[in-house]
Amino acid sequence: MKIAHKVLGLFLALPLVVACGESAAQSYPNKPIKLVVGLPPGGGTDILARLIGQKLGEQLSQQVIVENKPGADALIATEYVAKSAPDGYTLLVGTNSGMVLNPSLYPVPYDVVKDFIPITVFGPTPVLFAVHPSFPAASVKELIALARAKPGELHYSTGGTVFQMAGELIKQQAGVKITHVPYKGSNPAVNAALAGDVPMVATSIASVLPFLRSGKLRALAVTSTTRSPVLPDVPTVAESGLGNYEYMLWTGLFAPAKTSRAIIDKLYSEMSIALRSESLKERFASLSYETGGIVGMPPAEFGAMHRAELAKWTKLIKELNIRAE
Repeated sequence: MKIAHKVLGLFLALPLVVACGESAAQSYPNKPIKLVVGLPPGGGTDILARLIGQKLGEQLSQQVIVENKPGADALIATEYVAKSAPDGYTLLVGTNSGMVLNPSLYPVPYDVVKDFIPITVFGPTPVLFAVHPSFPAASVKELIALARAKPGELHYSTGGTVFQMAGELIKQQAGVKITHVPYKGSNPAVNAALAGDVPMVATSIASVLPFLRSGKLRALAVTSTTRSPVLPDVPTVAESGLGNYEYMLWTGLFAPAKTSRAIIDKLYSEMSIALRSESLKERFASLSYETGGIVGMPPAEFGAMHRAELAKWTKLIKELNIRAE
């Protein structure tokens, strides 16, 4: 009898819980929202967050603040949001580096799937392989041939594991040995290629675009399945002989687990409107970020993509014995 009363009580309380969630969403937001970024101000992720924050603030008639918590490859910021109140006022601007690669590289104090709710994804961009003008290979096909002729003698630089994975994927699919040279940040990795200390760099388009235009570096290939609108004459890796190759960087918005569905839906709706605006599309494009494809993906689809990438790259990192450097 007591069990029956408890079950009945839970059943009667359910509409009240739903009503409270809907009420919270209707009044949301009634104070500033924080977008937490695990990287220093001025970088690509920070710039994307500030563009999104400004647009969201206009739409919600509420202040949206970007709070930078750099350090430990975004572990500090990610843990901070994971442990924040699930009320929609503290959100994570996460990347595939932090939300896909980090769990295989560090003993993270959170679960990237269980402790977060994906809202939507934005700002996808390919990795670009750029080479010093003196480098003899003019394509990925020629690069692979050169690597086979000189196993382990070719080198490439990166400013982080998220870029290294693009190179490791080529090595795995082509069955070649190319030596990775890690640098602490994209700028020194690019500078090494500019100086000819390392013949090739894997990095973002934005970080090398001025050097491509001045002829100080030469673009070899992009890692997306289609050519970048910013560099339409540069082929993809897949076009260049590795037909199954694809690798993209992305940024997404995440909320702490247990955030109400009503608030998640409201945030997604507002993000969709923002990402469709011509002003934001133009700004993203000017920074070499793509504005189509996976941009604005609904929460359920983004969650499925996140879990699939997590499984794929966890397996690859283990197979290749990649460690944080």
